Amino acid sequence: MTTAKPTEKSGTFAQSRIPSESRGLSGLAGLDEATIVARAQDGDLSAFEHLVETYQGPLFRLALRMLNDRGEAEDVVQDTLTAGWRALPALDRSSAFGGWVYRTATNRCFDVLRRRSTHPEDSMDVAGLWPALDLPSGDPHRKAETTAQFECLAKALAGLPPDQRACWLLRELHDQSYAEIGAALGIGPDTVRGRLARARERLGEAMIQWH
Repeated sequence: MTTAKPTEKSGTFAQSRIPSESRGLSGLAGLDEATIVARAQDGDLSAFEHLVETYQGPLFRLALRMLNDRGEAEDVVQDTLTAGWRALPALDRSSAFGGWVYRTATNRCFDVLRRRSTHPEDSMDVAGLWPALDLPSGDPHRKAETTAQFECLAKALAGLPPDQRACWLLRELHDQSYAEIGAALGIGPDTVRGRLARARERLGEAMIQWH
């Protein structure tokens, strides 16, 4: 099972390399994710394509925020979803797919960070990091201020230790529970709380000028 690389603009797969005759996403409307995963486990390629379309964007944004490198983030998403196809038969519960891909993507980000000899300090791609950001129009000063605020947050995030950064991103931007974050990182809920507290404190200090 192979998939196309995420596009340069959005970080999403340009087109899944699933045969066109297998595409039946409209027939999946209204089904819960556990049912779709179960169908993918049975070899339904259109069901797996639905999972790809569901997770590729969030996983790309997580990886980009973790790594501050678009190419590496694209590779993490590609590798994670390809591995997800292979891992489907081994999942004990059809509802476990979402947790599995988040855990795998996060661990692959950690692997990339461990391989680096230095951390890049290039400016962050605000549009890529915050795709839902609605910059004010018609007010150049306000637009510049909002952009600077998010660039400050991105820089502060990049300065966090990777474990704290992952906890904060998974909690604040991906709405993961403490249990889900713990499962993704292989730590207990109390450790998650501690890392979140330290991350929030450091980010609050970095963002104090915007309060």
